[in-house]
Amino acid sequence: MANDLADTILNSTDVDTVKEGIPAYLLLIDSLLRSSPDNIDLLFAAARLNSSYSVYTTPARSKLLNQKSFDLAMRAACITRSGLCNAHLIEFGRYREKVDQLKFLDLEVAYALGVSWISWIQANSDDWNAIGQLGRVKLLMTKIIELDESWDFGGPHLYMGALETLLPAAMGGRPEKGKYHLERAIALSEGKYLMTQVIYAEQYARLVFDKELHDRLLREVIEANPVVEGMTLTNLIAQDRARELLKESNEYF
Repeated sequence: MANDLADTILNSTDVDTVKEGIPAYLLLIDSLLRSSPDNIDLLFAAARLNSSYSVYTTPARSKLLNQKSFDLAMRAACITRSGLCNAHLIEFGRYREKVDQLKFLDLEVAYALGVSWISWIQANSDDWNAIGQLGRVKLLMTKIIELDESWDFGGPHLYMGALETLLPAAMGGRPEKGKYHLERAIALSEGKYLMTQVIYAEQYARLVFDKELHDRLLREVIEANPVVEGMTLTNLIAQDRARELLKESNEYF
């Protein structure tokens, strides 16, 4: 049921209804977790939904939702004994050893934790203690790419690309490395996961002041068919964001 619920939301074509309805789903999953606190599917679904809903809220509430998402994903990691339990707290050398030991069977929990971790860092970008966790998340995503780069429509490459293009090269960012990851993510999803192109335009093209690339990517997103299994809701959100960015293009460049 938890998986069906998450899939129904991700395949919805009605963004407003989803935005209004997710709080009820969150309460439902919370109630199910009270009676089945160690149910991995419920923990994954709850982590995913809390993180997804955080984009519709205030910054203060976003922090709370992403903290909850991260806690749920970490609980799943501890229950499965994947080696990632308390990954944000253990000494870095020991953490590296545990990441190196991850196998293909650990992918689901590793990726769910990585995604929740990244969202938590983004929600707490004003906290240097959170920013200090970036190295750990990059290490985890790099391992996931090594195990299966096509996971979640190339999601590991998408997140790595986003992380590498957060800052300009002069401040420690690696835009060209980010470009590689974003282009690989587009290839692996066959261009159907439209949020990848939006992030490519917003974070890379704007970072290097490439207006031609920026506008081309956004037009491709706007003109694309958003209805794709498992991607529909995110694609519709991506199209809305693409229209906003394209409208600002002449002013930005």
